[in-house]
Amino acid sequence: MSERRSRHLPASLVAGVVMLGILVVIAVVAPLVWGSAATTVTPDTRMAPSPAHWLGTDDLGRDVLARTLVATRLTLLMAAAATAGSVVLGVLIGGLVWVGPRVLREAVLRIIDSTVAFPSLILALVIAAILGAGTLPAIVAIAIAGVPSFARITSNMTGAVATRDYVGTARLLGVPRFRLFSRHLLPNISGPLLVLIASSFALTLLDISSLSFVGLGVQSPEFDWGRLLNEGLPAVYSQPLQVVGPSVMLVFAGVAAMLTGDGLAVWLDPRSARGVRALVARRRTAGASAHPDALVEVRGLTVRAPSGKTLVDGISFEIAPGEILGLVGESGSGKSMTAMSLARLQADGVSMDAEVLRLDDLDLLAPGHRSRLAREIGLVYQDPGSTFNPALRMGAQLTEVARVHLGLSRRAARERLGEGLGEMRIREPERVMGQHPFQLSGGMLQRAGIASSLVTDPRLLIADEPTTALDVTVQADVLRQLKRLNRDHGTAVLFISHDIGVVEALCDRVMVMRTGEIVERLTADQLRRRDVQHPYTRALLAATPTLTTVPRPVEEHDRV
Repeated sequence: MSERRSRHLPASLVAGVVMLGILVVIAVVAPLVWGSAATTVTPDTRMAPSPAHWLGTDDLGRDVLARTLVATRLTLLMAAAATAGSVVLGVLIGGLVWVGPRVLREAVLRIIDSTVAFPSLILALVIAAILGAGTLPAIVAIAIAGVPSFARITSNMTGAVATRDYVGTARLLGVPRFRLFSRHLLPNISGPLLVLIASSFALTLLDISSLSFVGLGVQSPEFDWGRLLNEGLPAVYSQPLQVVGPSVMLVFAGVAAMLTGDGLAVWLDPRSARGVRALVARRRTAGASAHPDALVEVRGLTVRAPSGKTLVDGISFEIAPGEILGLVGESGSGKSMTAMSLARLQADGVSMDAEVLRLDDLDLLAPGHRSRLAREIGLVYQDPGSTFNPALRMGAQLTEVARVHLGLSRRAARERLGEGLGEMRIREPERVMGQHPFQLSGGMLQRAGIASSLVTDPRLLIADEPTTALDVTVQADVLRQLKRLNRDHGTAVLFISHDIGVVEALCDRVMVMRTGEIVERLTADQLRRRDVQHPYTRALLAATPTLTTVPRPVEEHDRV
C-alpha cells in the first residue's frame, strides 16, 4: 500500500467532502421533489414562516425554501462550469508557455501580469456587460476572468519544474511540446492545482451569485442563489427570511469548498502533522527498538526530493552515548540530507520517511518538539562564512538559542557563551561577541559556531563538514577541539565529511555512503589497517593524499 493511501484522511477533508456530498444530493433531489412548489404561482403571497412554508413565500406565492433548494442545481452547475473553464484555459496558457519560444513566453507572461492586477469580479462585470445578461454569458465571463490567476500560478509552478534535468533530456530527445507538457510538467504540479481548484470553486460561487444579484447573470424564469437574493432584497426588512435561505446555502457551499481545499493541502503534504502521526503509527507497528541502549537510532530513513527522486534510500544506523560516528562520501551522496532529516530541518519540498527516528526517549517523528530539539541537538554547518547574519553582531546570534530555548537572560547567556568561547580557545570572548562576522577569520567563526551549539549542552552534535572551508592548520585545531569536547562532555557526535582521512583521525566508527545508501561500515581500527571491502571505500582511500609517495611500477612499454 502506498504511503498516501496508508495515511488517515484529515478531518477537514472528510467534513468538506461530506458537505459537498450533501449539496450534490440536494441538487439532484430538490428539483424532482420541490420543483412544483418552487415555480407554481399561488395566491398565498408574502406569507410568514409556517409548518407549510418554513421560510414563507415570495411576492408570487412561491415557497422560498423550495426555491432555495431547487436553485442549488443551477448554482453548482454554473460554478463548476466556470471553474472548469478557468482551470483548463489557465493551465494550458500558464503551462504551455514554458514549452514554447522564449519570446512568446515573455509576452504572454507580461499580459498575464497585467490582467492579474485587476480583481476577477471587476473583469467578469466588464465581460458580462459586453456579452449581455444570461446564464451562459455569466459562465463565460466568470471563466475568462479566472483565467489570469490560474495562468499565473500555473506558470510559476511549471517554471520551477521546466528547468529540471529530465525535462531538458525530453527536449533533446525531441518530445513534442504538448506531450512534454502533459507527461513531464503537468503531473508534477497536479497536487497543488487540485488544492487550488477546490479553493477557487468557493470564490467562483460568490462571483456567479454576484453577477445574478446585479442582474447580469441568470434571468427569470430561471433562478440561482444570486437571483433569489436579488428578488428578496426589496422585502429584506418586512420578510428577512427570504434572503436568509440563499445566504446560508452560499456560506455552506463556500465553507464546504474551503474545507475540501484545506484538507487536500494537508493530505497531499507528507510533512504535515497528520502525515507525521501516520508515519509514527507505521513505525510503532514495525516493532520495538532494535537498539534500546543507543542514544540515536535511525531505521529505514528515506528522503525524497520534490520531483520524487530518492536522495536517501532506507538507511539505518545508531550512535552510542559519547561516540563519534563518521559519515563519509562524495558530494551528493546524501550525507547532509541524512543529517538535516535527523535534525528535522529538511528543505521545503523534501519529504522524509522512517520506521524509527529517535534521540534517546525523544521520538523525532512526532510533532511539537521544536524546543527540545533545539536544546538536545547542536548543529555545526559547513561554511562558517554563510552561517551568520553579516548585519548582526556575533553576541546576539550566538546567544539566541540560550535566550529563547533555555530562558536565560541576556547577561546569563553571554556569560555562558563566554565560557564556551574560552573552551574553544578564543581569546577575549567579550570583544568577539561585539564584532560582526566579517571581522573574524573562518577558523574563529567555526569555533564560535561550535561554542554556540554547545551552550545548551546538547546530547548530540551534528557537524556537517565543519572543516571543509578551513585551511589545514585551522582544520586540525577544530578537530582537536571536537575530540576534546567529546571526551570531556560525553557529547555524541555525527561527523560528516567527504575527506576519509579526516574521518579516520577523529571517529570511533565510520559509515561510507554513496548515492543515498550505506555501502560499508567500519571501525576506526579497520579503517586505519585499511581492512576495507567495498571498491568505493578503496577508491576514497586511494584519493586521500599522503606524505608518502609510492613509485609507479615500470611497464614494458616504458622501458627505453
